[in-house]
Order: sequence, then C-alpha cells, then structure tokens
Amino acid sequence: MSILICGFCKGTGKDPFNLLSELATCQVCGGSGKVEVSEPTIKCVYCLGTGVHPYGVRITCTVCSGKGMVTVRGETEVCKDCKGSGRAFESKLPCLTCKGKGVTVIREEVRKNE
Repeated sequence: MSILICGFCKGTGKDPFNLLSELATCQVCGGSGKVEVSEPTIKCVYCLGTGVHPYGVRITCTVCSGKGMVTVRGETEVCKDCKGSGRAFESKLPCLTCKGKGVTVIREEVRKNE
C-alpha cells in the first residue's frame, strides 16, 4: 500500500468545492489529506490525476474514486479501444475495455506466497 496526497482535495483535507460549508471535510480522504492505494499505481488518465470527474463538476472521478491514482497489476499495453485516453469515444463514460485506466493488462503478476 502507498499513502498518497488526496487527488480530490489536493491534500488540504477540506471539500474543494465548499458545497456544505467552508469547514466540510473532503469526502475522499475524510479530512486527512492522504489516501491509501494498492501498488503498483499509475496516474488516473480519465481525470488526469485530479480526482474530479472530467464531465461532472464537483463529483469524484468514477475510475479512481477521487484518489487520482489507480492500481494496475501486471504487464500492460495501451488500450486499443480508447488509445490510452480512458474514455469511450461514443460517450463521456470510461472505456469499457480498460475500465478508464487507459491500459489493459497483458499478463497479470503472479505473486508467490513464501
């Protein structure tokens, strides 16, 4: 696990849009300014690492859940359907092939229990 700065609030721990009040905590990190993400991680291409849904202002990214980073295990290649954008061309939704990550897994890592 990696502890990273929250993509949604940029580490402030406060709601970046002040929807409820200026004192409201971030809905992603719970006010800590940090989030846990399983390794290995890559920057979320759907929201460009911002944690904010690219087409729905004021809501969290549906791909990374507002963290700005996503977990990808195994050897990857650029998604052939979305060309790495993470976005479906016919809609404003995440690509169904890569689930919005922009890459597809060629071969999943095999971890040995020792």
